[in-house]
Amino acid sequence: MKIGVLLKQVPDTETKIRIRSDSKGIETDGIKYILNPYDEFAVEEALKVKEKVAGSEVVIFSMGPARVVEAIRTALAMGADRGIHVEDTGLVSDSYIAATVLANTVRQENLNLLLCGKKAIDDDASQVVAMVAEFLNWPQVNIIEKLELNPDGQGAVVHRRVGGGTQEVYDVGFPCVLSCEKGLNSPRYASLPGIMKAKTKPLAVLKATDLVGDNKIKTEFVNWRLPPERKAGKIIQGETVEAKAKELVRLLREEAKVL
Repeated sequence: MKIGVLLKQVPDTETKIRIRSDSKGIETDGIKYILNPYDEFAVEEALKVKEKVAGSEVVIFSMGPARVVEAIRTALAMGADRGIHVEDTGLVSDSYIAATVLANTVRQENLNLLLCGKKAIDDDASQVVAMVAEFLNWPQVNIIEKLELNPDGQGAVVHRRVGGGTQEVYDVGFPCVLSCEKGLNSPRYASLPGIMKAKTKPLAVLKATDLVGDNKIKTEFVNWRLPPERKAGKIIQGETVEAKAKELVRLLREEAKVL
């Protein structure tokens, strides 16, 4: 069985973001990058499937500049078998272009199953996974919290949570695309032997410009802005709890105007 995982390298959530002078993106100098946390759940689930099916292979796919190799190596250190880096220098990209390139890359690998994180924490777009499945014409289930392989090895039963504590259960055939979230599993840490082995595992490099065809971006961001700073909080003064409560109600009514 061949399992693929889509990865994205994203800025660390503790990184201080600076907007470019042209307001069309962020300054990338000095940013610490990490493996997208939701993608870690996808890697872990792929490894769990591999452990259940003898002879399985886990292939990592990631599109981005040279630094993306670090994220791929992290997944290889966790236990994935090989990686494919789609180098995107010179490519003007959005979610549509990224999905087009990744789908064309995945198509070459004859996968049984493609796992992905439910979204990337940098843009929160949640678009690429669904578009990749559409371009491949594969069934998809988003966002799963349980995966059980069918006895015949030709599909899986997957559970996804919907509103109000309700679950949906799907019996989906391979090949298919599944996106993962927190709660599906607990991603393993890369061991020291795993880190050492990752340095020698196969890592192919493809050019995104060779895989995009004549497709062009569908969206363009032109006005990036930081959110406004939060106003300072207010401490309510008073000698008694009753006095403070009365003052709070007055402020909610007269200043905040929510009552």
